[in-house]
Amino acid sequence: MSGHSKWHNIQAKKGKADATRSSMFTKLSRAITMAARQGGGDPEMNFSLRLAVDKAKETNVPRENIERAIKRGTGELTDTAELHEVLYEGFGPGGVAVLIDTVTDNTNRTVSDVKHLLSKHGGSLGGPGSVLWQFTRSGVIRFSSKTKQQFSDWDAAQLACMDAGAEDILDSPEGAEIMTPYTKLQSVLRALAPFGIVADDSGLEWHAKEIITVDREAEEQLDALYSALEALDDVRGVFTNLA
Repeated sequence: MSGHSKWHNIQAKKGKADATRSSMFTKLSRAITMAARQGGGDPEMNFSLRLAVDKAKETNVPRENIERAIKRGTGELTDTAELHEVLYEGFGPGGVAVLIDTVTDNTNRTVSDVKHLLSKHGGSLGGPGSVLWQFTRSGVIRFSSKTKQQFSDWDAAQLACMDAGAEDILDSPEGAEIMTPYTKLQSVLRALAPFGIVADDSGLEWHAKEIITVDREAEEQLDALYSALEALDDVRGVFTNLA
């Protein structure tokens, strides 16, 4: 139950995204609204909402903001434009496949911003289905090396995860990633609950079926593209097939 973990790359990217924290509350509030719209306003009955609320609390989003976002999702508040989930597909430098997951109240603005940034950083916007076939929807649970050390029995925790449906557990010096089918994420998180250790990150992501490598110049362009896209309020996540 070990292998190559992307924890280091993900942490580096998240660090760059954190430099634009002015949009973080907006992103988190929109995630809560969408989850509440799709599954109801009770976090105990709506797993996606519970994940979104937990992330918002970890980032110190005020309680009133969270409650307002839930009410928007359930229709109790109608003080903002309707939100739409849109997944854009494209290509980055070096032919890297790029998925841009967005939540927007203005699709014309969002597609214009995404297209502009892709072009500016050596990429291009693709049509529906152009790269999505290269990805699969998966659940992921991440523990930093420091958090993982808090487990009294990491081997037992891994076995519990596998019994609950985890597909793979990737260990590296930076930490561990537990990979699950998207339908099993909740089950695996429940299996971890008795150990009393809170994951550093968890949720649903797009993962490439096969990964590629590019030269240093293209990789630097991709880093710049990633940071620019993450700075947009409308962008919920950016995923590539880069190793």
